[in-house]
Amino acid sequence: MAVTKPEKEFIADRASSTTGEVSNDDVEGGHALIRRRDSRSTDEKSDPFGDESNSEVKYRTMAWWQAGMIMIAETVSLGILSLPSVLAAIGILPGILLILGLGIIATYTGYVIGQFKLRYPHVHNMADAGEIMLGRWGREIFGGAQLLFLVFVMASHILTFSIMFNTITNHGTCTIVFGIVGLLLSLICTLPRTMLNVSYMAIASFISIIAAVMITMIGVGVQRPGDGKVDVIVQSNLAKGFLATSNIVFAYAGHVAFFSFISELKEPREYPKALFLLQGVDVSMYLIVAVVTYRYAGHEVASPALGSTSPMLRKVAYGIALPTILIAGVINGHVAAKFIYVRLFRGTDRMSKKSWSSFGMWVIIVVVLWTLAWIIAESIPNFNNLLGLISALFASWFTYGLSGLFWLYLNYGKYRSTKKKMALTVANFLIFLIGALVVSFSLYILSELKVEYLLTQDCLEKCVLGLYASGIAIAEDSSGGGSFKCADNSNASH
Repeated sequence: MAVTKPEKEFIADRASSTTGEVSNDDVEGGHALIRRRDSRSTDEKSDPFGDESNSEVKYRTMAWWQAGMIMIAETVSLGILSLPSVLAAIGILPGILLILGLGIIATYTGYVIGQFKLRYPHVHNMADAGEIMLGRWGREIFGGAQLLFLVFVMASHILTFSIMFNTITNHGTCTIVFGIVGLLLSLICTLPRTMLNVSYMAIASFISIIAAVMITMIGVGVQRPGDGKVDVIVQSNLAKGFLATSNIVFAYAGHVAFFSFISELKEPREYPKALFLLQGVDVSMYLIVAVVTYRYAGHEVASPALGSTSPMLRKVAYGIALPTILIAGVINGHVAAKFIYVRLFRGTDRMSKKSWSSFGMWVIIVVVLWTLAWIIAESIPNFNNLLGLISALFASWFTYGLSGLFWLYLNYGKYRSTKKKMALTVANFLIFLIGALVVSFSLYILSELKVEYLLTQDCLEKCVLGLYASGIAIAEDSSGGGSFKCADNSNASH
């Protein structure tokens, strides 16, 4: 076997560390080391789950429609019931145009994520994508942002779970107890290691949210709490208009997990089918729920719209929404746990084993993440203020801004090759700016709106907070001893 110059240098370096001479044994040993080194390099850049032909646990098992159901369950949750207030804030015409327009852009950015995955099959999460574009720093920054965002979303679902049970039971027991119940149920449902098992739960989540929004729309239509007046356009200042628009931006914020979903498809090239299923469902539901509820609830429609129904109907809708509140959080928890699991064991056979050590490590990761999420939810009573900031900084980037960067990276050097490329270059640069503008305007809001107003809002569903407002809220809550309290957090009149 011929030895190339780089290989000679590598073998010589190895030999010099021992005898200083290059023997035949060194040459053969050097070839073996080079083959192992090349093999490791190939493993790191191949599919994240490796060759599954002899695996005990197989991950690439989902059909496209199962991935689509998971994407729907992750993206479409109770936040849909905040959209009627958007139409009340800016008018029915701008609201419809924004829901449609941002939905179309979200479809395109989701498609770009699929193209990036096909070009780089080893990408399993945002950290891998960041490493491709920006090296080690990109990996750590993108990965840290993704994990932080997912953990806070998990915490928000524990908080929503406790609010739901306080509403249903008229604050039947200590809120901490409801939080612990939500923690345990979420943890148990996250224990399956494959997305295929989670996809079955996602079907229940889809049925749940459909039933909940139908009950809400029917209830509002029958009770007609509004005056029946619908404004085509509402005059508003830039800050308040942006607060309303941010609800729509966050309604499409599921892209953070798309790389993980594609990685567990049987056929990654069928991902566009799953994407179009998601976008067809969420855009249609957003439009129908927003328009119908606004039509009958009027200008004073609550956010979420459950607040515009009777107390009894609110309890029924919350009860039916239990699966979607739980499972949407479970999906985010699964993605967060898989992020760490793959990073620890990529290139080994640990992930594909059914051994106690393999499953035990998965359980440990799941327990740690959900415990951390529970602590965050319980320790910050005005938690949604901080979640609003995290969403402003990360959700818009994952849904819009980063996809623009992905396309620009994939097509580097070809921007002016054709008229179509030139148009797409401009379009993707504008998409990147959308992500940047959401962050910029969140800072602008601080100078336009009073801190007292910000602190009274449910910022995940109502507005985007800045760091200052969140810090004030946390400081006030801590000084008042509000952390880990049994008090009712539903703000519902019983």
